[in-house]
Amino acid sequence: MTQFLYKTLTSLSGPALSLLLERRLRAGKEDGKRLGERKGTAQKARPHGPLFWVHAASVGEAQSALVLIDALLAQNTALHILVTTGTLTSARLMEKRLPERALHQFAPLDHPRWTKRFLDHWKPDAALWMESELWPNMLAQIQDKHIPAVLVNARMSQKSFRHWKIVKPFAQNILSSFSLILAQTQKDADAYESLGGKNVTVTDNLKYAAAPLPCDEEELGRLQKALGSRPVWLYASTHAGEEDLACRVHSALKETVPDLLSVIVPRHPDRRDEILTACRTAGLTCALRGQERHAPGSGEEIYIADTLGELGLFYRLCPVAVIGRSFSRDGGGGHNPVEAAQLGCAVLTGPNVQFQKQIFDEMIEKNAAVKLQSEAELETALARFFKEADTLQTAQARARDFADRKTGVLERVLTELAPVLENIQEQKDAA
Repeated sequence: MTQFLYKTLTSLSGPALSLLLERRLRAGKEDGKRLGERKGTAQKARPHGPLFWVHAASVGEAQSALVLIDALLAQNTALHILVTTGTLTSARLMEKRLPERALHQFAPLDHPRWTKRFLDHWKPDAALWMESELWPNMLAQIQDKHIPAVLVNARMSQKSFRHWKIVKPFAQNILSSFSLILAQTQKDADAYESLGGKNVTVTDNLKYAAAPLPCDEEELGRLQKALGSRPVWLYASTHAGEEDLACRVHSALKETVPDLLSVIVPRHPDRRDEILTACRTAGLTCALRGQERHAPGSGEEIYIADTLGELGLFYRLCPVAVIGRSFSRDGGGGHNPVEAAQLGCAVLTGPNVQFQKQIFDEMIEKNAAVKLQSEAELETALARFFKEADTLQTAQARARDFADRKTGVLERVLTELAPVLENIQEQKDAA
């Protein structure tokens, strides 16, 4: 009943969804040249041969997907992979990072006609969905078309579990689209099984398997030369409210840490003007990196890295990183700390990391990250790192060691996927 009602209501939602897209376009959250993709209209031809579809909702899922995409393409030289995401930031990341034989489209909204249009054009041989985004109409059509589907790196928050539990038969119908569910943790696996998921296996978190973020080594050398021996820290992937906090922390520290440089990498670079205004209002000298990739000057206190795809550069440049969206005004949720740990940063975070809870819980248990409850605690932790070189080096070593020990995740995922993918190939050969 719930599924029928959902399909009926979404079938009538075309005008409302079109208005939503137009509003998002005016807000700078959609690409006007590619708006048709959100209604299932492709702008590219389907490649010849086998095509796997990987759906990753936003940046975090997309980054986890990249390592799997590389491995699948390496296994099959005839394979192409279609990647869909739902945000501008993730689309820009894909433009920079996708390998040959992989292409990107925006995911269509879950209108039955739009999802059908998408599937009729692309005709994927398999669908690999990342983490937790479940769209009922799309998954129902995947099942109707007998497209093998796997939920990879599956996670489920307590809040989502409570909501799905209320409509358990609906959830069971949706999850029946997946022939295999590869969960991040046993807790996630238990949640999916409780809702009716079949063939659920724990493989750990693919974020551990991702290669270190890339870096322009020549640019790293240029920035290291520009900084010299200046003490520096990084606030990575910041959200609204966190830049103001960074300015206050900088102002508190600069009296005891001479020549301090604070580097801010906003999650959404298009907020650059807002961030610049906040820093100047705080009475601090600041500079934008910009597309010209300006280096910080000797008199500048705040350096705003408003570029995409350069977080790997700044994790290498800065010995300590505060992970963003953990002190933010929106209630937080956190971002992936593994990327910082892989590159040897001491890892600090605020209290609100519910979207990355499993990773942070493990890191904190192993003393590979430090969770701070307040702005005052952040000031104290940074001051100690700048004062005590041994303490900083120990924190860096523990973070890197944690990341180094979390190997084998990709191999486990590929092992679990192998029978499903082999069955697809056998069916194609038989046809």
